[in-house]
Amino acid sequence: MLAMTLVVLPAMFITGFRFVAVPVAIVVFFCWFGFFMVQPNQGAAMQLFGRYVGTVRDEGLRWANPFYSKKPVSLRIRNFESNKLKVNDLEGSPIEIGAVVVWQVVDTAEAVFAVDDYEDFVHVQAEAALRQSATSYPYDLHDEHTVSLRSHTQEIADHLRKEIQERLTSAGVKVLEARISHLAYAPEIAQAMLQRQQASAIIAARTKIVEGAVSMVHMALEQLSEKGMIKLDEERKAAMVSNLLVVLCGERGTQPIVNTGSIY
Repeated sequence: MLAMTLVVLPAMFITGFRFVAVPVAIVVFFCWFGFFMVQPNQGAAMQLFGRYVGTVRDEGLRWANPFYSKKPVSLRIRNFESNKLKVNDLEGSPIEIGAVVVWQVVDTAEAVFAVDDYEDFVHVQAEAALRQSATSYPYDLHDEHTVSLRSHTQEIADHLRKEIQERLTSAGVKVLEARISHLAYAPEIAQAMLQRQQASAIIAARTKIVEGAVSMVHMALEQLSEKGMIKLDEERKAAMVSNLLVVLCGERGTQPIVNTGSIY
């Protein structure tokens, strides 16, 4: 009887352990699939049977429900340079324009579930905003109160960043910076526009020269009159004004001619 007991009890113990060990092993095996790694500046958007349940942002080895599906999303700052786009500016002149955009994902859920491919979405919407901004301003400056693409780089950069941000907010993306990296007239009108720019520069320079010359002549006549050095009639004043303007506005150095007789 004792011998039978010594044989039966170990057999029952081993059989019971097997019944417990197998379920435990199965549970441990499935739990093993719940471990995952989160890299620095990375998030993991998790779903349970198609339902969003949260995002893990803490880096390192993590564990979650093994039935959760995990979608890694980079939270690093990224940048890209757009293609050179050919558009018309506010005045209808064809120009080439490109931009550099610096962006970052701030909402992993919207980046993953609001759009199909958030990276492609960023590129497409950035180029669309760049086209819109290019058509809102003239290429070059025509007066002091006009904002142009070439002369007001900071204003254009701020406007471009806001335009892109409005388009990307729904995708959980924050635009950190956007600046024009390439700006030029289209090749077919580049030569004509260069001549136009040169003519505008010459006119602006001549305007400044004439304004300064007139101011200097006026100052000279006033000082001569106030100090009573000489008295000039209208005809002599006109002659003096003419001579001074020729001297001050001329491109080449003048050679004075001394008149030894009367001007009459």
